[in-house]
Amino acid sequence: MFQFEFMRYAFLASTFIAITCGVVGVYVVARNFSFLAHTLSEIGFAGAAFAVFMGIAPLWGMLLFTLLGSISVGELSMHSDQKESSISAISALFVGLGVLFLAISNSNSRYATNILFGSIIGVDRQGVIQLVILSIIVLLLIFAVQRQLNFDSFDHIGAVAHGIKTGVIGVIFLVALAMAVSIGSQIVGSLLVFILLTLPSSTARYIGKTIPSMIAWSVAIALIGVWAGLYLGFITNWPVTFFISVIEVVIYLAAYFSHVIKHKL
Repeated sequence: MFQFEFMRYAFLASTFIAITCGVVGVYVVARNFSFLAHTLSEIGFAGAAFAVFMGIAPLWGMLLFTLLGSISVGELSMHSDQKESSISAISALFVGLGVLFLAISNSNSRYATNILFGSIIGVDRQGVIQLVILSIIVLLLIFAVQRQLNFDSFDHIGAVAHGIKTGVIGVIFLVALAMAVSIGSQIVGSLLVFILLTLPSSTARYIGKTIPSMIAWSVAIALIGVWAGLYLGFITNWPVTFFISVIEVVIYLAAYFSHVIKHKL
């Protein structure tokens, strides 16, 4: 399998993507931002479609839209009394924009499929370098403020009481989340990127007892999903996204039912 260059590139890129989504996902779940990750995936779809319309790489359009969207939607969710309906309206708007951009760009269905469901198998050397660099930037952002982020995510009231600038920490995390959505979309697509950002970390909460252990478990589960998904996709020629989704769901359900059974005994 590794005799093929495209598979080596795919495994390298997906490894960094899984690590990034695994780390960021712990804080997504802790801050109850699963809805935001889902919304950003739809905003990212519009951004990628806009990039296709403009004739540039979809990744850069996704980054632009998700960075702008994460700040605006994040602020809206914290200050609006009708945040669910407001965010639903924003999601609908960007999905519509994405469809419009694809329609007027005269692109074929392959572009739409790649944006929605990912195309890690087709990533080239330049694409791998871009994804690795972006992943490292996200991880550096998280680790630079990790102590304050841990405090704010798991004990927001305590963080405010101790004078931590939660607003600044929140903006930094929103930027990291936007970048994670953009790079994660390259493997599972904008439609399902929230899987890598929520399921491994949700599973880790049933297993890990401390924040470092939850991060370690989340990264490990994300890696298992993408590595196994790539391997199964290679030998079956079925979509990699399908295998990643199934694997992550199975692992989550196993952890969930084990947790339920343990507490009933």
